[in-house]
Amino acid sequence: MQYRTLFKATLFVVSVRRVLVASPRGFCAGVEMAIKALSWMVRIFPPPIYCYHEIVHNQTVVESFKAKGVVFVNDVNEVPPNSPLMLSAHGTAPDVEKDAALNGRVVVNAVCPLVTKVHHEVQVRANKGYTIIYVGHVGHEEAVGTMAVAPQAVHLVEKPEDLAYIDFTSDTKAALLAQTTLSQDEWQSVLEKAREIQPELWMPGRGDLCFATTNRQAALRSIATRADSVVVVGSANSSNTVALTKVAISMGAARVLRINSAEELPDDLFGTVGVTAGASAPEDLVQEVIAKLSPTEGVEEVKVTLEDEYFPPPRQLRELLRSTAGALHLGTMSDGAQLSPLGDDRQRPASDTLAALSHQGTYS
Repeated sequence: MQYRTLFKATLFVVSVRRVLVASPRGFCAGVEMAIKALSWMVRIFPPPIYCYHEIVHNQTVVESFKAKGVVFVNDVNEVPPNSPLMLSAHGTAPDVEKDAALNGRVVVNAVCPLVTKVHHEVQVRANKGYTIIYVGHVGHEEAVGTMAVAPQAVHLVEKPEDLAYIDFTSDTKAALLAQTTLSQDEWQSVLEKAREIQPELWMPGRGDLCFATTNRQAALRSIATRADSVVVVGSANSSNTVALTKVAISMGAARVLRINSAEELPDDLFGTVGVTAGASAPEDLVQEVIAKLSPTEGVEEVKVTLEDEYFPPPRQLRELLRSTAGALHLGTMSDGAQLSPLGDDRQRPASDTLAALSHQGTYS
């Protein structure tokens, strides 16, 4: 029995020949902004620092901040008076924003500007008497926050069949909006059915789907058909990560794996492996995955576009940094970069900020 087990294990040892890495992948501009903003909160305030919901949907990122004294809450009323509080990148319901600002709390809103755009569209269309079809995922923080802008006017649908539950009449003015992190396929399937029901359907001139989400899906499509298996790095509660797995499956990939880190890689991958990462997954995780796959014929990065979008820190944070710069005695980072308010924010990637958080004494 011992020999048989050994033979069986040896029989299935097959090496990975090549790794195809999708580009763009990983952190988007909104995630970059949110991570750097919460890092500044950790710098400015002594712990605990509070954050309403996970700052972004990634297990590694969240654990990094927890280790530095950030407490993630699902109810702003759990936050003590006069405490620092950050609102997550996914957007927050208007009533929650109001409650957050009570009792002397110092609030910084790290909502992604693309989500803010959808909130504005919901408010404007609702004020004009539209019935709003909102394509999103039930229970997702972004969907919850967006629907709360005008709950009387918004109907959440996840698939075309859900449109049957909306009471359309001949007088109905309908608008179609979306959660920013959907896959193109999810959005398109509802769009086609909604147009059948409401030919005069209103949609924004610039679509709601996040450019970064769309770019990552396009990059994955460019490698999925060339790979024996596809690995998507990201957390299970990340909508755009889940969307990437759906894209890979729709492209006919024989095997699709979503993993949090390299430790979750199976040992039976072979041939050509495609690798990508959700918009909230750090690049360090991608590199660890590639290192563990250890392809015998190297790595090919497949680029479909170059992203240079930048979202500056939230307004409340900029004001905080200006008012506290003197008290903080801002000097230099361990790598010699100047630590001045906003001075190098665009040039300094969020991945570097996370790395700095993980090392004691990084800030001086």
